[in-house]
Amino acid sequence: MKNKMPTFASATKLTTFIDDYFSWIAGSYHWEEAQAKTAKGSTTETSKQKVWDREPEPPTLTGLALHLGFNSKEAFEEYEREGRFADILKRARLRIEAEYEKKLHFQSSTGAIFALKSMGWTDKDPSKIEDLLPENFLLKVEILKTGPSTASSEQAVHL
Repeated sequence: MKNKMPTFASATKLTTFIDDYFSWIAGSYHWEEAQAKTAKGSTTETSKQKVWDREPEPPTLTGLALHLGFNSKEAFEEYEREGRFADILKRARLRIEAEYEKKLHFQSSTGAIFALKSMGWTDKDPSKIEDLLPENFLLKVEILKTGPSTASSEQAVHL
């Protein structure tokens, strides 16, 4: 079965589909009047309370891909690399990564770290020279003798 590659009429239409996905995962709720007892327990006060009709969901790349009509992650990633509106999908990916990045500030961020690494993040320091060199890089070091020769023992040293 070949990867399904949806077609999008325009950049605006694709952006609307993506915004719809993020709206959907935000969940939906309504407000209800709630009766609350006061500290003395005799009188009641009314307050508004948020009641979830559909709980919020975390954003995921596969959820976005399914929402947009792709039938595989590979097709989504291929469109993200070579599709007509690739930049729009790259921006959507950034929105998802931003949500996981926010979770790095919580005490238990292991799941967020795992998710970000699976999205291509790396913990390698790009300023390290080893990371910038090709994999099979061979460095030839030649030691040149300059200056006076080294002494063979303390007795050979003349001050």
